[in-house]
Amino acid sequence: MNRLIAGLTALSLATLACSVNVDMGSRATPAIGPTETETIDVPRPDAESAEVTLSMGAGTLTLSGGGESLISGTIDYNVAEWKPVIETDGNAVTVRQGGDTNGSFNAWPGGSVVNDWELLLGDLPVDLSVHAGAYQGNLNLGAVPLQRLEINDGAATTNVRFDDVNPEEMTEFIYKTGASTVTLTGLANANFAEMSFDGGAGAYTLDFSGDLQRDATVSISSGVSTLTLIVPEGTHAVITSDSALSSVTTTGEWSTSGSTYTAEGEGPTLTIKVDTGVSTLNLIRK
Repeated sequence: MNRLIAGLTALSLATLACSVNVDMGSRATPAIGPTETETIDVPRPDAESAEVTLSMGAGTLTLSGGGESLISGTIDYNVAEWKPVIETDGNAVTVRQGGDTNGSFNAWPGGSVVNDWELLLGDLPVDLSVHAGAYQGNLNLGAVPLQRLEINDGAATTNVRFDDVNPEEMTEFIYKTGASTVTLTGLANANFAEMSFDGGAGAYTLDFSGDLQRDATVSISSGVSTLTLIVPEGTHAVITSDSALSSVTTTGEWSTSGSTYTAEGEGPTLTIKVDTGVSTLNLIRK
């Protein structure tokens, strides 16, 4: 995995007050030491479903399905205070970065920090929550049985993919992010009823390719941003923009009525409401 670079240090300290607790004066700066590897192997609970929370400050996260346990994999770290902690309460499991109870850090150690998480989820239906600060995320959640999904991150570069259809009906998908670059691909496969995306100043791509199983509603809000929405041919989609200061460009066949853009298709309907600040909205049909 790539090591965190000096630019990430500056970015985390400057922009992540809302996501990462940085208190440079209250405690001594943690020291960088040798890289340690923590093996994660959380067995399946004796339940029909589970609640899984992953909480980290700065680092890299690679997450996918295919595991035999509820959660398995490895975490490499070289700051002793960040040794991961596993907490269980019935069918609820939290894997968090050591430090404060919310997995945040109190001072940036500087230098070449290692905090690399490579984890697998099993085939038990789960409510999944991911909380992260300045991190690089690569989440391939295709075919993971997700009943609910929530992702909160700060200054991130994140790719979330749904390469296969979610075997569970997801009640809601919530994504909250800061000044970041986020790409979500195969969103129709996520099989959600409702989705909300709340971004700050960044570049966001939401690709609704895949197999839309049922009618789905999406609410999107962001600040000064570039927002790209991709709707595949054959999908019936209705997109309404309430952003008077946005520049809207369309690619492919769209019918327009005021601030409403419609892509004709058959089957379930994808309804998207967009509310942004001064931004660029790209609507792509392909």
